[in-house]
Amino acid sequence: MPIPDRIITELELRRNMGERGARKFIAYKGIVYDVTDCPKWKNDMHELLHFPGQDLTSELPDAPHKEEVFNHDCVKIVGRLESNQVQ
Repeated sequence: MPIPDRIITELELRRNMGERGARKFIAYKGIVYDVTDCPKWKNDMHELLHFPGQDLTSELPDAPHKEEVFNHDCVKIVGRLESNQVQ
C-alpha cells in the first residue's frame, strides 16, 4: 500500500482519538493509520488495551496478531509520523 506524502505531527496523532467527530489515528513503525472504520476500534479502545492517538510500535510484540492487521480494508494509511523523518 503506498504511503501518502503527508507528515503527521505527534500533536496531530494525539488529537485524532475519535472525540468530537475526529478520526482515530494510530502509529506503527513511523506510519500513521486511520482505524476509524474498524469494528475493533468502534468503542474508541481496542480490546480494552489500546487507545487511538498513540504510537503502538512497542505494543505489537505483545499482541495476538502481527503486522498483517494493517492490511485490513478498514485500515487506511494517512502518512508518516514526523518524529521518524530523516533530517
